[in-house]
This record gives sequence, C-alpha cells and structure tokens, in this order.
Amino acid sequence: MSLLMVACGVGAAGQAPAFKASPSMNFFVTSKGLGDGVNLGGIAGADYHCQQLAAAAGSQRTFYAYLSTRPANGTTTLHGKDRIGPGPFFNARGTLVAQSVADLHGKAEGFSKESALTERGELVAMHDILTGSKPDGTAYTDGMDHTCNGYTSNRANGAVQLGHSDKSTGSSWNSAHASKGCSQANLASTGGAGQFYCFSID
Repeated sequence: MSLLMVACGVGAAGQAPAFKASPSMNFFVTSKGLGDGVNLGGIAGADYHCQQLAAAAGSQRTFYAYLSTRPANGTTTLHGKDRIGPGPFFNARGTLVAQSVADLHGKAEGFSKESALTERGELVAMHDILTGSKPDGTAYTDGMDHTCNGYTSNRANGAVQLGHSDKSTGSSWNSAHASKGCSQANLASTGGAGQFYCFSID
C-alpha cells in the first residue's frame, strides 16, 4: 500500500474506510430491516438488531428498539418512549435531533428527513418505520393489535403502526398510519422496508 493511499485513508482494495458514527450518536434509523416483514423475533430480536448495527458503526453504547407492545403479545406493556434515554438525542453525524423525550414527542422540530439518519449517516429511502406506538410514544390500549403479534408475524393479515421518518406532509415521525399487513410485501406497498428506530439507553 502506498503512503498516498494511507494518507488518504484508502484501503488496499481502493475502497474508502467504513463510516464511523459520531461518539455522541444515541439515535438512528436501522439501515436495513430483517427482511421478514414485521417478524423481528419480538422485542428481543429488534434490540439485538439495533445493538449489532450500532456496534458495526463503532458505537459502544447500549441501544434498544423504539417499539411499543402490550400484554396480549405475551409480554408486559412496553412503551416506546420508556425505551430511550433522557436526551438530548443526536444522530450518526452528531446533529441534534431533539432536546428531550418531551421535545421528541412534542414539536420535534429538529426531526426531519435530513436528521433522521441511519447508523451509517445515510438518508432513509423508505419512510415507513415500525413503532407500534401512539403519537405520545405509548402502547395502544384499544384492544386491537398494532404490533403484528408482538413483532413476530410476517403474514398478510394483521397490522403494525408506522411512523414517517421524514415527517412528510406534516405527518408524525412515530405514528402516521397502520400497515396494510405484516409481510415484507405489505410494508413495501406503502413505502417501508421493515426498518425501525434505535435509541441508546445510556
């Protein structure tokens, strides 16, 4: 490898080094889903995915998936807003997204297409994001399943609540509309790829 290649940070194969997230990153959108519709392996599987992606981006923080669920899904009630730290929240490039949990679930003026980035610091191509949450970040209590059976279903029936990462047309980042089903094709039909939000708890 030449000194020039080393100086420019280029590897032996002529490729640029992998992106390394800002040390302040405590929020990101997963760069990819699990490819099996809303079957994430439950909350535990989603948390594991967050952790793996964060570690690959160079973070040493502990990340949880921003997902809500209910006792009928075989677990205790979990609220997305309780699975995140107190803030402030920064993306992979170190840009402030929200000052606090209240700000995030209020006006969230810093949350946009340009700031809701993946752990690689990239824009999100398909804006439908799995949350299973109401706008205030809590789980639904209307007796309906808004989580595709606790994030374990990839079937055409059922639904999961979705947010819009780009807040297009003034929509909610965490509770814009329900999916048309739980399969990968169902998610793609309205602009999703099974991605979800991850927040550091430390």
